[in-house]
Amino acid sequence: MEKIPIMINGLPGNVARTMAAAGLADERFIVMPYSLTGQDIPEQTAMVGETKFLLVKPDTRDKKIREIFTQYPSFIAVDYTHPSAVNGNALFYTQNKIPFVMGTTGGNREELEKTVQDAASPAVIAPNMAKQIVGLQAMVRYAAQTFPDLFKGYSLEVKESHQQGKADTSGTAKAMVGYFNELGTDFKVEDIQQIRDPKIQENQWGIPKEHLAGHGWHTYTLTAEDGSSLFEFKHNINGRDIYVSGTLDAVVYLREKALLKGNKQRLFTMIDVMNQNR
Repeated sequence: MEKIPIMINGLPGNVARTMAAAGLADERFIVMPYSLTGQDIPEQTAMVGETKFLLVKPDTRDKKIREIFTQYPSFIAVDYTHPSAVNGNALFYTQNKIPFVMGTTGGNREELEKTVQDAASPAVIAPNMAKQIVGLQAMVRYAAQTFPDLFKGYSLEVKESHQQGKADTSGTAKAMVGYFNELGTDFKVEDIQQIRDPKIQENQWGIPKEHLAGHGWHTYTLTAEDGSSLFEFKHNINGRDIYVSGTLDAVVYLREKALLKGNKQRLFTMIDVMNQNR
């Protein structure tokens, strides 16, 4: 298979760094030495292993992208930037006809989807790129569609813990709340309990100290009105490696299904990626 050029955006952030390291080690990809980053990032470059990446900021990216296109006429962007940059980055990608995989959470998701649907280039967008978590979400969604109001009368409690630097509420938790509400609960997204304090994470949650800087622990608890029944769902992820495989699968899917085969569909999800061999 011809190698796929990819532009990992979000350096020097930790998730983008993990993705860049994985891409550099994967023979399927050519990792471009450029990365979109925030205007407030003081660094001009970032090192991942022995590869130096030029950090491209919003005030120079319109000019810089023309130079990049002369070296890489076609490529796929992988976005792990900041929630505040989601919609602006998506607009930049679509205006420049750059297919992209959006792993960044937050932003206006309805506007994000509309931007892609109205565009000439396709994208894979998901609040979570970990295939196992996406599978769990699909199971709960199936239950919601097949057995609506199954948990009517139950109360829902949602707790999610992420590293201190995560700026927004978990997109996965938000999606799961929607499914549980279809199952009969009455829960508001703003009532999700966000844990960002490392002391609470280590001492009360038992999250390993070495993973305080990178983790995603979620607990969804359903309790009957009379307290006689309790159901609990958990997914506790340490580190960021679980997101790599799904993200890179999404890149390959986007190239093979949407670009090479001329699929007219523009907006894809991780469910589409995971169903590709069915």
